[in-house]
Amino acid sequence: MKIKKKSGQIVEFDNTKLIASLVNSGASITVAKKILHEIQPQLYNGITSNKVYALAFQKLKLISKANAARYSLKNGIFALGPAGFYFEKFISRLFEVQEYQVKTNIFLKGKCVSHELDILLKKETHVSMVECKFHSSQEAKTDVKVPMYILSRFNDMNKMTYTIFKKEEMISVCWLVTNSKFTTEAIKFGECSGLKLLSWDYPFQAGIKDLVNHYKVYPITCLTTLTAAEKEMLLLQDILTVYDLMHFQDSFYKLKISENRMKRIKEESNQLLNR
Repeated sequence: MKIKKKSGQIVEFDNTKLIASLVNSGASITVAKKILHEIQPQLYNGITSNKVYALAFQKLKLISKANAARYSLKNGIFALGPAGFYFEKFISRLFEVQEYQVKTNIFLKGKCVSHELDILLKKETHVSMVECKFHSSQEAKTDVKVPMYILSRFNDMNKMTYTIFKKEEMISVCWLVTNSKFTTEAIKFGECSGLKLLSWDYPFQAGIKDLVNHYKVYPITCLTTLTAAEKEMLLLQDILTVYDLMHFQDSFYKLKISENRMKRIKEESNQLLNR
């Protein structure tokens, strides 16, 4: 059976990939195989990968909302758009849990021109600049032109001193972060030039999806028990992660929802955080 990917590419449907993605969300191999068995009658030649995902997601949601939230993590990251402002803040949180000092939206004067930087980090003796590239489409990739441009900005600042974290220091490291993927050429250029790259699946086993699951920094946008309007309301209050939601109860109560719904949201959130 053939399926149509989001890129439009037609490929052979691979049962093992679907099972692996369900297991990665926390489902047991038995549950993953059961879901595959239940959705198979609804599959047909030419079905889109989005439709396959939606069918599996609905079955998984009935079994475990927390696992369904992890299964929808990629969609949750993309829901931090469309402008990417929330994505930048989310990436800041991801660095904070790794014990970086973080500052956002800083203006600095370089040797040639002034620059607005998305994020500045400090850990031990190293100060880093981080530029975020947000894509609205999951099929879009960050190509080699972006790291080349970011490197030119870094080179305009990296030998100058700035008072950012209480004393004069130089920016010695440069990161480029994207919510989608890098092209092969972008990775080759980043590795050759010394740029640190971070995407959904790069570096291998240390990409955004891996860091989110390891540090449990889940965006509220992946929760299955919140509506889109409720997620937007929370984001406006700077409640970006499930951890924020569970530790800032005042914002939680501003949702004005029933006790039963609040209980379900807390249950899903606790399951995510206590996996």
